[in-house]
Amino acid sequence: MSTRSAGGAEVHSADGLAERLQALVRPGDTLWWGQATAEPLTLTRALVAHRQALAGEGRLRVFVGIAASDTLQPVQADVLDFFGYAAGGAHRALAQAGVLDILPCHYSQLPGLIEQGRLPADVVLLQLSPPDAQGRYSLGQACEYLPAAIARARVVVGEVNPEVPWTAGGPLLRAEDFALLVDAAHPPLALRRAAPGAAELAIAAHIAGLVEDGATLQLGVGNLPEAVLAALHRHRDLGLHSGAVGDGVAALAEAGALTNARKTRDTGTGIAGILMGSAALRRWAHRNPALQLRDTRYTHDAQVLADSHRLAAINAAIEVDLTGQVNAEVAGGVYVGAVGGAADFLRGAARSRGGLPIVALPASHQGRSRIVARLSGPVSTARSDAGLIVTEHGVADLRGQPLSRRVQRLVDIAAPEHRAALAHEAHALLRQCGAAFH
Repeated sequence: MSTRSAGGAEVHSADGLAERLQALVRPGDTLWWGQATAEPLTLTRALVAHRQALAGEGRLRVFVGIAASDTLQPVQADVLDFFGYAAGGAHRALAQAGVLDILPCHYSQLPGLIEQGRLPADVVLLQLSPPDAQGRYSLGQACEYLPAAIARARVVVGEVNPEVPWTAGGPLLRAEDFALLVDAAHPPLALRRAAPGAAELAIAAHIAGLVEDGATLQLGVGNLPEAVLAALHRHRDLGLHSGAVGDGVAALAEAGALTNARKTRDTGTGIAGILMGSAALRRWAHRNPALQLRDTRYTHDAQVLADSHRLAAINAAIEVDLTGQVNAEVAGGVYVGAVGGAADFLRGAARSRGGLPIVALPASHQGRSRIVARLSGPVSTARSDAGLIVTEHGVADLRGQPLSRRVQRLVDIAAPEHRAALAHEAHALLRQCGAAFH
């Protein structure tokens, strides 16, 4: 049943959605949709509820990113094959159950892999803002790798949600770009962060002391970046060029600290790939001329990042070893993170004039040191890309430092109760590398 007309397009209610999807989805298809808050919940819930009918005698592949919902469950692996670059949020359950096939690539590589056909994209499900006066639908809360998937897809289905902000940056889509448009039956998902603890507040204070007025900010995902943003409210003329942004960005702008005035790229405009916050962030973003959502090929572009004024790239980690190698993927033997975009941003910040390539993490977790002699997971960021490592105990600047000094500086910012053991392990580690430890 058609409920209304928007810019010449019939937008259907969610009634009978399963039958409509069955006419569009073919067995063997690979499906993509926006991650986190950009998940089109009406469409994805219909997909998993009717997955067996949609898969027919075959199976369906589903690309997953960070989760803000519990839509995907291990039991659905009966006909769904899950693969993706991340096991964030509720998707950790898929990894723990052994039904998530990890794609260990840089986040910045995703559009190119889609474009080349190495990552199939048959069906794309999109969350959309209502159309503007010209009948153009905005992707609302996420651009990221979706434009590449849209360009390759046989079928594009849109879910129109009146609570999704209309955001600039493109691509802007029209009715004829969709095989089906439906009204959203659910409000957009939200990500709310827990209040920062003492360690996170101390780390945020250290980082705020490093960031100068006029710097351009890139922030990773999680509670720690939000704490850093809260610590920057007294700064002035900060800029934004980031993949993900949360509520803290809106609060920073409303405090008058985020103006984008000194940016050398996109002066006056903040750049992001995805909004990962609550209704407060959506309200700030709606028709905001000082914000654009851009695709991954721009947000993570090496030259764009290098050209960005005093780029402060602030990313979290699970653990850092004594030479500066970073594990941001595996904790306790379970895949919980991603290679992500940290390496791209850290390299960009290192090339940026006055840039700050920062990796931040609490010094310990549940009694275990997160500054370690040897990583317990893969090397997500090589030690050759290490810059500044920050814990609540201080800042270890590894830039231009040989192994012996790196080790000492990292021991110095470890939790005090672990320093002696780390220093002992450092001797053996450095002997293997042919270096001395003083």
